[in-house]
Amino acid sequence: MELEQLLQKHFGYTTFRPGQKEVIEQLMAGKDVVALLPTGMGKSLCYQLPGYIFNKPVLIVSPLLSLMQDQVDQMKQFGEKRVVALNSFLTPEQKRYALHFLHEYRFIFTSPEMLLQPQVKERLAQIDLSLIVADEAHCISQWGFDFRPDYLRIGETIDASNRPPLLALSATATTTVLKDIEQYLKMSEPYQFIHDVDRPNIHLAKKFFQHKEDKLDWMIEHVKKTEGPGIIYTQSRAKTENISLMLLEQGIAAAAYHAGKDAQDRQFIQQQFIAGDLDWIIATNAFGMGVHKNNIRQVIHESMPATVANYMQEIGRAGRDGKDSLVFLLYADGDEQFAKFIVTDDLPKAAHAHSYADMRARRENPVNMINAGEISETAFRVLHYWMQQETLEEVKSRLLSMEIKKYEAVKAMMKIIETEGCMRALLVEHFGQILAYTPDNCCSGCGMDYDRLLRTRQQVQAPVTTISWQTRLRQLLIQDV
Repeated sequence: MELEQLLQKHFGYTTFRPGQKEVIEQLMAGKDVVALLPTGMGKSLCYQLPGYIFNKPVLIVSPLLSLMQDQVDQMKQFGEKRVVALNSFLTPEQKRYALHFLHEYRFIFTSPEMLLQPQVKERLAQIDLSLIVADEAHCISQWGFDFRPDYLRIGETIDASNRPPLLALSATATTTVLKDIEQYLKMSEPYQFIHDVDRPNIHLAKKFFQHKEDKLDWMIEHVKKTEGPGIIYTQSRAKTENISLMLLEQGIAAAAYHAGKDAQDRQFIQQQFIAGDLDWIIATNAFGMGVHKNNIRQVIHESMPATVANYMQEIGRAGRDGKDSLVFLLYADGDEQFAKFIVTDDLPKAAHAHSYADMRARRENPVNMINAGEISETAFRVLHYWMQQETLEEVKSRLLSMEIKKYEAVKAMMKIIETEGCMRALLVEHFGQILAYTPDNCCSGCGMDYDRLLRTRQQVQAPVTTISWQTRLRQLLIQDV
């Protein structure tokens, strides 16, 4: 049966989107594949259709619990029952059940950390997998070295001598990130499908302010006057709460989203936004990955992203329906210094490496560094990983190199801000590509007619407040009674 026939049989589509067929053909031929497909181009079909063709389990390594849960829920809504997420949401009893029947599932989602658990590794080794997928594979490079080192160990868990094809999926990746993906996944001469990273329907604006406080005044007035839905990104949890409250006072349906909120509350807020009950989300970069909302019309960066990759991923959440969307990058003098602080704050330092080595020499448990408040859990996790791999001097050198790379990433983002030329051309160039053409209303550098891109907010709503999912549930139950 032809691939198009199988596509229609299992998904109801008659044609593939760009890149999907090429990727699937290579996987069916037994090749490893790295596929860079823009958000909204149907990356998940690249492993879902092979799952039905091979009729053996597909293992998907996913970066976020909320993302994998969302993917599992979507599959179940479309009638796929043989899908499971191995994650910390499972009770011990549920986990035992899932592992016992793991071979009967068609799609198995898990995290890098769960993948390394001995009982999970042992059980997976007993299963004849058809495909292994690293979803959002850029996280291997962006998170693995200095945030979640277990990402660098995914390749260690896979028996290279007897494994199925490996598929690495992402929306954006530089040439350096591509090399990291291939190296740490231990891929064998993978086929690469690299789609154009440019999204012509996303129009790039930047605004400069003399004082940081002026940004807030501009945002409140702008959001009051123009239509969403939209996302405001900021670097501070406190700012997300403050801005959301100010918008609520103006009668705008808004909510704050950050990692400090309870997981259920975050899920509830996300669902409200997707359903259209909220017009604006004010978030740290904890929000966005795996959020399927097609009609986001605006994205505002209240403070500069620390990397061009983060900026590209975050603005990429706009305009997935192909319609015009506008993104704003706000800048005030000194923003880059704060960005440098943010990206290096949780890195372990040379002094931490010395302390770790001294404790190990005294046969003390280095984890006591966390208990003593000497180091954060994130920094310790990174330090512990590299101290197992390298000598003290090598680790110190690596930590310095990490810090320098972080500063260089901020500088690259500053080039986008400072350029008087085309922002889009610089963005595309950062990912090793050349801009094919300049769309109308391209960017601030090329000239922008905001009236053509923004709609006036028609209705001023009564002040609203967001409530927790527990309170909302109690209200619904009372109403039912």
